[in-house]
Amino acid sequence: MGRPVAFFEIISGDAVRAQGFYSELFGWATADQGDGYALVDTQAGDGAIGGGIGPARGPGEAGVKIYVQVEDLEKALERATALGGATLVEPTPLPGDYGRFAVFADPDGNPVGLWG
Repeated sequence: MGRPVAFFEIISGDAVRAQGFYSELFGWATADQGDGYALVDTQAGDGAIGGGIGPARGPGEAGVKIYVQVEDLEKALERATALGGATLVEPTPLPGDYGRFAVFADPDGNPVGLWG
């Protein structure tokens, strides 16, 4: 069985500008979570993928990233590494009951998030 894309993230050198841009362009609603990060409701109804828009914390971090929902973060990271990827962020707890996330780079260096 395939794994669904469950979340997207847009990281910007100017997160407030990016939040306004995407809200105006697509009619998305943003909810500030503090520290410049906002959760995104695409206003596309039940079953739509949500996301976040936040500030870049370091050089080269700006960009768009998808998060794929997996059953086992550790197993997915091991598989990504075996296929030529590299772990960027080890499994990390999210606030509340949102589970954990991790990030790997694919063989081309593209960061891809995992959520479980």
